[in-house]
Amino acid sequence: MPKTRLVLAALASAMCFSGTALAATDGGLQAQVSAKISSSLLSPLSAFTPAPSLAQSTLPTQLPIAALAPAKTAEAGQALDADQFSDAKLGQDLRDTLIGLAMQLRNVRYVRGGHDPSTGFDCSGFVRYVFERAIGLQLPTNSASQYLIGHIVLRNDMQPGDLVFFRTAGRHGKGRVSHVGIYLSDGRFIHSPRHGESVRVDSLSDSYWAKRFAGARRPDAMAQINSGTHSG
Repeated sequence: MPKTRLVLAALASAMCFSGTALAATDGGLQAQVSAKISSSLLSPLSAFTPAPSLAQSTLPTQLPIAALAPAKTAEAGQALDADQFSDAKLGQDLRDTLIGLAMQLRNVRYVRGGHDPSTGFDCSGFVRYVFERAIGLQLPTNSASQYLIGHIVLRNDMQPGDLVFFRTAGRHGKGRVSHVGIYLSDGRFIHSPRHGESVRVDSLSDSYWAKRFAGARRPDAMAQINSGTHSG
């Protein structure tokens, strides 16, 4: 009997000890399990934290300023090239229109003070009519006044549509500017020469015109357009 009590007491003690140990073990396991769960749940959330995720989504698409500079320069260059091409095309179209009209007026007779093809042209009236009707540009009414406007153009830089002037009033080209024509190309110009003649094409190299050549002018509206260069 005493042995039985001792056995029962030992069993009770063992059970109490094991219960405590189990409780402690369960608590440790619970803590470990909780820690693992928390870790497993929180670790993915850290990857989706707004700030880091936004930074990761933004940084790859951003380039250093130095890397962007060539692209911007290229775009600006392309835009500039496009602008230059547009100006050149516009200038060429205006010149083609102007020269085209002037050539259509060949053989219209010279009339002093004339400014219309139905009645005839003098030199300044012819030039004024062509510029006004072809491109809407109004020039002064006489060659001396037309000579004073626009930009001076060197002979080797003349382009179709430039105005060419001559000193025909005095002897051997020593007088005032008194005649005007429209430059075509290759040293040729179109004009309304004198009484008894009609609008025609002549060459600057002809001795009469070569001795009396006073220079060339480019009206402001034409000078503002970058239309390239043309050697005459």
